[in-house]
Amino acid sequence: MKITDIVEKPIFRTKIKSADVKIPEMIIGYFLAPFCAMLANSIFGAYLNRYYVDVLGWTKFGAFATLLPVVSVIFVILGNLMIGRWIDNTRTSQGKARPYLLLAVPMVVVAVILLFMTPKEGSNAVQMIWIAVSYNLYYAVAYPCFYTAHSSMVSLSTRDSAQRGMLATLSNAAMVASAGIGASIVVPVLLQSYLFVTGDQGLDIDASYAHWRIVSIALCVCCFLGILLEYYFTRERITEETLNLNIKEEKIPLKKQVQACIHSKYWWIIILYFLLFQFGQLMKNSSMSFYARWMFDSVINSANPEQTSGTLMSALGLLGGIPTAIGMVVAWPIAHKLGKKRAVVMGLCFSVVGGLVCFIDVHNFVIVCVGMVLKGIGSIPAMYVTMALLSDVLDHMEAKNGFRSDGFTMSVYGSIMVGLSGICTGVLNGLLTFAGYTNTGVACDPSTVTVIKDVASYTGQIVYRQMGGVEQVLAFAFLAMEVITFAVIVLMMSRLDVEKHIEEDHKIIKERQKAAVLAAGGTWTEENEDK
Repeated sequence: MKITDIVEKPIFRTKIKSADVKIPEMIIGYFLAPFCAMLANSIFGAYLNRYYVDVLGWTKFGAFATLLPVVSVIFVILGNLMIGRWIDNTRTSQGKARPYLLLAVPMVVVAVILLFMTPKEGSNAVQMIWIAVSYNLYYAVAYPCFYTAHSSMVSLSTRDSAQRGMLATLSNAAMVASAGIGASIVVPVLLQSYLFVTGDQGLDIDASYAHWRIVSIALCVCCFLGILLEYYFTRERITEETLNLNIKEEKIPLKKQVQACIHSKYWWIIILYFLLFQFGQLMKNSSMSFYARWMFDSVINSANPEQTSGTLMSALGLLGGIPTAIGMVVAWPIAHKLGKKRAVVMGLCFSVVGGLVCFIDVHNFVIVCVGMVLKGIGSIPAMYVTMALLSDVLDHMEAKNGFRSDGFTMSVYGSIMVGLSGICTGVLNGLLTFAGYTNTGVACDPSTVTVIKDVASYTGQIVYRQMGGVEQVLAFAFLAMEVITFAVIVLMMSRLDVEKHIEEDHKIIKERQKAAVLAAGGTWTEENEDK
């Protein structure tokens, strides 16, 4: 039975009945549910590569560790394009994107389990095949099925600008919270020493491997509940417009959608924004656990470096995340006063300055934290209002072209948000391998370690740290890359003036709907005008 037939059954009808967006839809559908659904992926973004490197030891496979995430991007893009095309060609009473949330529930659960079922013993070839298949099953099939549909919900939920802005804020807050709590609390504070067990001879591979499998089950349950809740507590009011008005909607060929998108300067600007912003974020997140483990003075000198680095990583993530958490409340008022584009540009200028503060001393935890907090404050508008900007761009294209390009656009967006994870992982792995990274570090006499300020206190003690080249790689990935991408975005976003077209775009869309209803022999009422 097709998924489009399944969602028509009464048991799968949305729990949201109101014509306007209400509190249950906001809190459950756009915050709590996505938070639970994305928690596992946020943890994977920060720790999956370290699991592969330190527990499975996949750097022993040579170029495989670098090439797999990069080559897999091809399959990630194809997977997102496929889901986006399915969305474009789907029309049900429950929407066109929501059915794929339901389909994603079993797919994500199975894929997460397989990620951590990699045989620990056996030939390298078997391990490489298992990793390659399970990695692509999750990142190229299961997660795109969820994420492309999830990402479409804000633009399909309503045309009301204020309501759409609130939903965009909550949706992005869910993503920020899942990353902050997953990467800054759940693993560093509660689970790091459990997932990376330190024994007498260093990392206890067997115990760490077993513990990861246990945690993966808990993550599956969280994903299952989160995606299911998002399905039931969302509604596609824009998709319902054409169904309720009995307008026969043409299935737009992919080529026509692509042409409409690539000929829109606004589309290019907003897509390149997501590309650059996500690249900087992912490089920072994927290197964060390595940076906390090997770059701070107090970790290098600690008797229990895993526990110490976990604590510092948690503090670093929380201090950097507090501004963005508070920003959920202030982002939309700021954007309403300044305009969405202007708020983003001014905020990221501030972030660039904050990011540069970190380079005063990249080994000093306090200084790095100060820089991260300043950077977080500046990124508040970018975190929360850009999905609303994307929705404005899609409305503008609908007014200009006579059809929506949600499916293709969100498949490109999903490819960026998911596919870049593989590219960043591959780039980081390649740089670390080239620089000589090892999971135990290099034994050093304290008198030769310039980062230790009070050498006399450590006389006769052996410490472990990475070579200088590795430290430079980590400083570049964790600190510099985000500053660079923010600076480029500031220059680029100055031309995104789509907001000045909003009222006229909505008027054109309404007139076109009226003409379609009258041409089909229907009646256009005042109630239609008010929708």
